[in-house]
Amino acid sequence: MVKNPPKFLRPTSGNFFHNTSHGAVSSDACSLLLKHLRGPVIDQMESTFPSENTSSTTCNFSLCPTAATLYFLPSVYALLFLTALPGNALALWVFLRCISSLSPIHMYLCHLSISNVLLSITTPFLAAYYAEGLVWGLNDVLCQLVLHGITPVLHVNIYISLMMLTWVALSRFASLIQNTHASRPSACTTLLPHTFFASLKKVSFANVVCITVWLMSVGSIVPVTAYYAVHEAMNQTTKSDKSGRGKVCYSPAVELGGSMSQTATVVITAFFFVMYLLVLLSYVTVLRHIRRSRRNTPVTTSQRLLSRVFRNIVVIQVILSVCLLPHHIFKPIFFSLVHETPLQCSPTKETSSCHPFSGIIELKNCLFLLAALRSSTDPIMYFVLDRTFRNKTLNILRWNQKNSTTLQVFCSGTGSATPKSEQQKEETAVCGTVECSHASVI
Repeated sequence: MVKNPPKFLRPTSGNFFHNTSHGAVSSDACSLLLKHLRGPVIDQMESTFPSENTSSTTCNFSLCPTAATLYFLPSVYALLFLTALPGNALALWVFLRCISSLSPIHMYLCHLSISNVLLSITTPFLAAYYAEGLVWGLNDVLCQLVLHGITPVLHVNIYISLMMLTWVALSRFASLIQNTHASRPSACTTLLPHTFFASLKKVSFANVVCITVWLMSVGSIVPVTAYYAVHEAMNQTTKSDKSGRGKVCYSPAVELGGSMSQTATVVITAFFFVMYLLVLLSYVTVLRHIRRSRRNTPVTTSQRLLSRVFRNIVVIQVILSVCLLPHHIFKPIFFSLVHETPLQCSPTKETSSCHPFSGIIELKNCLFLLAALRSSTDPIMYFVLDRTFRNKTLNILRWNQKNSTTLQVFCSGTGSATPKSEQQKEETAVCGTVECSHASVI
């Protein structure tokens, strides 16, 4: 018998057990009793073995960027802006104003240039994000612009370029095997319907393909990035920032994302490898077709054309492999490390410390920069691969040096008639060999 029970167990004027029946103690009474009986041993156990949810509150990890993030990435993104914007703007001018008769592949490259112009406009904000991200607050206008505007544009550009170049490769492949000069026709001509080969030569079909690519890219990327910006970046940073330290833009939650964006990244990465293997398969098949055609085409002009096709294939494949492949190989590895590596934090350390993934995050951002650099190399690719684009660009530069007439007068006047006739002559000559419908492109 307890002679002097605790004060909270003494009877009051009201019925203490008014919410109970059959001797059951109320939840309030149980909580008061546990609080009274709680000793230093229990407190010591909780401090030694913290629960799963307390690790995020006691461990306030922050990113510790090095010179690669603070100086290298902003400098390269600024250089990307100075090269990609003028180059792609010039490419758009040539495609839209200087080439009077666009081929279907010209339409694909034109839409690719539009996407590259949008990306180049965002690069100054990316340079500012990496240089000043630790100073920006999470709710600042610039930080919200990066999360809600820059992020979707970057990813949409990557996958528009992937699908455009994949379709260029497939259409080039289909046009080449249709006009075979090997000892036997390619088996692919029997698998694909004749209407497909006929549609590849139509500009209206190319417009439908471009619109479909835009809708697929925007429809699949924008919802994921919107969920990431609204729920994952904001909510996770709020949960891990209860120590009173201000929430910054360049934080682990912003760079790592959550389960939704990570799952979507795995799916999109698988899609990239499907497209990449399609391009690789089509180019390998084209190379086999070229080798077979060389045995049956002894004409010197045809040999030069076949060599040019081989060079163009190598250029496209190198751009895809160097710029896009490393980013998509590392992305699943990165999320696997984030998911499987537990974060260990000392229970006595309440101040913020460097996040263990700070270096890996910097490597991820550098590989993403490599993927974005493709927008700066695309105009060079057009110049190397497309004879019509190269001739038009050289004419514009020469005209601009010798005359003060505007480029619009030059391209919309009599200057476009001559290249058109040259292109028709070239296509007529090539139709007798291996490149029938799109002689000057890829």
